[in-house]
Formats: sequence, structure tokens, C-alpha cells
Amino acid sequence: MTTAQTQELDVQPTPLALLLLGREADPRSERGVECPGELPSPSDPDLIERARAAKEKLGSKVFVLGHHYQRDEVIQFADVTGDSFKLARDAAARPEAEYIVFCGVHFMAESADILTSDDQKVVLPDLAAGCSMADMATAEQVAECWDVLTEAGIAEQVVPVSYMNSSADIKAFTGKHGGTICTSSNAKRALEWAFQQGEPSTTKVLFLPDQHLGRNTAVRDMGMTLEDCVVYNPHKPNGGLTQQQLRDAKMILWRGHCSVHGRFNLDSVDEVRERIPGVNVLVHPECRNEVVAAADYVGSTEYIIKTLEAAPAGSKWAIGTELNLVRRLANRFAPEGKQVVFLDRTVCFCSTMNRIDLPHLVWALESLAEGNLVNRIEVDQETEAFAKLALERMLALP
Repeated sequence: MTTAQTQELDVQPTPLALLLLGREADPRSERGVECPGELPSPSDPDLIERARAAKEKLGSKVFVLGHHYQRDEVIQFADVTGDSFKLARDAAARPEAEYIVFCGVHFMAESADILTSDDQKVVLPDLAAGCSMADMATAEQVAECWDVLTEAGIAEQVVPVSYMNSSADIKAFTGKHGGTICTSSNAKRALEWAFQQGEPSTTKVLFLPDQHLGRNTAVRDMGMTLEDCVVYNPHKPNGGLTQQQLRDAKMILWRGHCSVHGRFNLDSVDEVRERIPGVNVLVHPECRNEVVAAADYVGSTEYIIKTLEAAPAGSKWAIGTELNLVRRLANRFAPEGKQVVFLDRTVCFCSTMNRIDLPHLVWALESLAEGNLVNRIEVDQETEAFAKLALERMLALP
């Protein structure tokens, strides 16, 4: 498009467009784009040996965390693997490690920084490894939502519950307004706690940022109805809701979702049942409500792994979660005669999680081994204090 055409159409680059093009960085956003230094070539046959050598040189000074959704080439160098909260707690339990290299995404590294000591330094090998779900709720949008709730006269009745998959800013907002954090494993307990903070008949929950986990927990696990839930859309005036709709709702769900789990639909479930007779459908609660309702089993990443571990030989499983993990589980359980397939025929990796590849990990480890601190993730003290308050409320849940 020519300059004249651009002017005629009045098209201007937006901040988001600049971020996606890699031309700018926004410190308030999950998306970072700058990665100083020269990365090794991905075709370098010595990458594995270079990573091993740098890790050995660092010794106990480094602790490498690997999220379940990471690719195998990265997972092989992880000291521990797990979901985001487990990994953050594992990091806090290793105070002797000066460097925490988090092979995950931005909000996970923030959580690790919040929970570790001031002497420990959290490193994210690629700053562009963000999370589309976490990006769907910014501090400014959530503050505006609270103003809408205040104008509707219900803010004092609302308890925020934020999913672990949120930025430090959102966790801090939650802590400041008397709320708690939840994981996909303890979302029911967190909601039960929230509704006990006021009159059961009038207390409401603002659930951030994943609408599907909030809806599935409320309806499937707590006996609410779909009519008890409304969706707040931050891109519409007043969230696209009337004040009466807000007053009538029990669950105010933020309009956010996981780009991976949101892809699965009823057709995926029907197709795999027809293709593999007797298959067990096991999905993550970040999936859509109709998918969760049609599944045989629903649970967190850890639940998915434990369910397959306990499954009998010869059983068949279609898993609705990120493809790297499903492939790893398929390979792990094949010798036991368990058939594990991806729920959908369309390949679906977590694109931002996959930004942490071997060249980025090698670059980060070699830089640290040479005494150069790179890509440090550091949460400011005020944000950390309120975010930690929300996390501590979660840890105190029965």
C-alpha cells in the first residue's frame, strides 16, 4: 500500500500493531519484543551440548523451570516440570539458586519473581513469550470495569477472583480489592471462599480473565445456571451489559479465553468418538462449556497426567489440551498399551509458549554463565505486595 493510500484510508499503526511487528515494547503489556544479543542458529548441531555445558558451569546458581507445554528440546534441561503455580512455588523453595530460568510465559515468570526472594533473579529466555489470555485483561480495563460496577451500585458486593494465568497487575488489583487467585485445580474452592465473604444471596464474583474456567466451575462444579453468568466485554461501553444484568448476575465473567483450549468444539468430540470407539474424552476446564459438558473427564494439567497414569492398559484417550503435552503423554504411555491422541485433528501448539526454544535457552544460559544478566523479569514492590496478598489468600484456602 502506498503512502497516499494509507493517508486516504486514514490507517495509522496502533500500539498493538507495532508490538506484533516487533517495532516497540510496552513494559505494561505481556508482550515484549526485544531480545538483546545474538541468538545461536537453530540449526547449530552443538546446541544441546552448549546448553548442557552452560548449565553445568552455573551449577547450583541456576534452577531451570519447564512448563508442561514446552517443547521436548527445552524440557530436557528443566530441573522440574509442572504447571505455572507449581513451578513458581518450586522456585521459592530453592533459595540457594541465584538465577531462576523460567521456560514458560511472562505472567509465570512474574509469579515466580513475586514468590521468590529479593536476592533471586528470574529470567525469561524470550521476552516475547507472552500469553494471549493474560493480555485480554489490562490494568486500565479492569479499573474501568470496577468503575462500572461502582456506578451500578454493586462494587461492595463483588469479590474478584483471578486465574493464575493473569498479569501481576491483575493479581495486584485482586489483592487490593479483597479477592484471591485460583488455579484450574482449586477454582471451586476459591469461588466457595469468595461467596462466603458477604451475604450469600447478594455476593457476586468478578472472574478474570478466563470466562470458560469461571463458567465451567460455577455451572459444572457449583450447581449454578448459565443464566447466573454474564460476560463483561471490555471493548464495549459498560462491558456490553445493563446495570440490571450486573445486579442480577452471580458470576461476572471477563471476556477472555485461552487461544489453545478455545479451539476445541463439539465437532471435535463427536469426530473422535466416531473415529475411535470406546475413547475417553479428557479436557482442560479452559475449554468451552459445551465441550466440557460433552467430555468424560475434566481437570487441570496435573489432573490429566494423573488420570492417564492411573488408566488401565489398553484404554483409549482423546486429550483436549496443548499439543506438546499430549504428544509427550502419548509417547510416555504407549509402552503401557494406552492410546493417547489429540482431541482435534487440527494441530494446535501454544504459539507464545513455543517461543522458548533451544536457541533462546542456550543464549540465556550462556549469558548467565558469562556473568551477564539478561531478560530479567522484575515486579515493582507495590504491585508485588498486593499480588502476594492475593496469592497468600489462595494458599490459605482449606
